[in-house]
Amino acid sequence: MTLKQLKNKPLVKFITNRYVIIIAFFIVWMFFFDENSYLNHREFNKEIDKLESEKEYFNSEINSDKELIKKLDEKEELEKFAREEYKMKKENEEIYLIEYDTVSKK
Repeated sequence: MTLKQLKNKPLVKFITNRYVIIIAFFIVWMFFFDENSYLNHREFNKEIDKLESEKEYFNSEINSDKELIKKLDEKEELEKFAREEYKMKKENEEIYLIEYDTVSKK
């Protein structure tokens, strides 16, 4: 085929149209190189998903802490919590900590 025959093909005419070339360049630019490209949006969406999962985790932690605070309104529960978590004691009281060896012996 000669160059003249190739230019007369409808597909070649369409592809070499200046508007098609400009639109194709614009699409490639917007997809890959622009500040608001698809690739940037994909990274931002991943970051949003990560932050939403962290938000769910922290909301559940807040709810469990609220329940603990409600439970600690009672004096007996507050004493129990202080003894277990902070190893506090009353006057004239001895505390013995028992730790179990979790390492298996050969």
